[in-house]
Amino acid sequence: MTALDDPQVVTHEQPATQGRGSRFRRQAPQRRAPRPVQPAGPPNRVETASSVISTSTTMVALVTLWMALQMLVLGGVAQERSQSLLYGEFRAQVAAATAPVGPVTEPGAPVALLEIPRLGLQQVVVEGTASGDLLAGPGHLRNTVLPGQAGTSVVLGRAATYGSPFADVEHLEPGDRIEVTVGQGRVVFTVQALRRSGDPLPQPLASGRSRLTLVTAEGSGRLGAIAPGETLYVDAEASSAFPAPSGLPPTVPESEKPMGIDTGVLPLLALDLALLLALTLGVIAARQRWSLVHVWVVATPLAIALAWVTTDGVMRLLPNLT
Repeated sequence: MTALDDPQVVTHEQPATQGRGSRFRRQAPQRRAPRPVQPAGPPNRVETASSVISTSTTMVALVTLWMALQMLVLGGVAQERSQSLLYGEFRAQVAAATAPVGPVTEPGAPVALLEIPRLGLQQVVVEGTASGDLLAGPGHLRNTVLPGQAGTSVVLGRAATYGSPFADVEHLEPGDRIEVTVGQGRVVFTVQALRRSGDPLPQPLASGRSRLTLVTAEGSGRLGAIAPGETLYVDAEASSAFPAPSGLPPTVPESEKPMGIDTGVLPLLALDLALLLALTLGVIAARQRWSLVHVWVVATPLAIALAWVTTDGVMRLLPNLT
């Protein structure tokens, strides 16, 4: 009898093995399905409003500070460079006997060298007295003879901005010397008097004499010259004079007279302001995508360039003697 035939014999069948060490194997962890990426929603209204306000404030502050810096500091540097170039040009013309003697000269061209020893002042006088002309230096009123010629010559100069060449002429006294070099030679003037708007005019000029009148702005307070209250005149005379050619224009536009403003620059100024507004909107949009530092690194040079051009336009809208 075999074990198979005996019902009392119990046999235990071993399950088939799945390989060596199968009972020690760990089941691989189940990977979780990645969470779906939520699409970016629209920017928060509070953040957008904050970005608009901060960008606009920064742009206005940048342009305003640059205007003040350019008018009072950098404008003087630009005027000094212009004077250096004008001096070289005028000196070459005098040496070659090609310096202009009137009666009609291109605006902006050098026409005389003005020296006031008492003030330590040396300036090249340009033709024209509009605000744009006086950015380079003192300007000759076009309907008067050139300095040193027989008759009365009028020269306007700024008192506070772009080098402020005539800031100290109020300190001149009767008897002080003013030396002028023109294409015809050199003339020495003697200061006769200082006067303000409303004061009596000087006596008619004697035949064969020359009169030079310096004109600038005058005001009270620290910023009085920027917002002047009246016009200052310095009258000087010379006993000899060069002949004056005929053909002077009978009058000049209001923008070239003392305290005149140049309204012709308004279209260009409007374009500059529109570009500044477009740049501001561009910065606001860019801040939604890029970092604040990167945006301003790119935008600041553009803002400064536009502020420079805008300031030149604003200067032409201010009185030409400021």
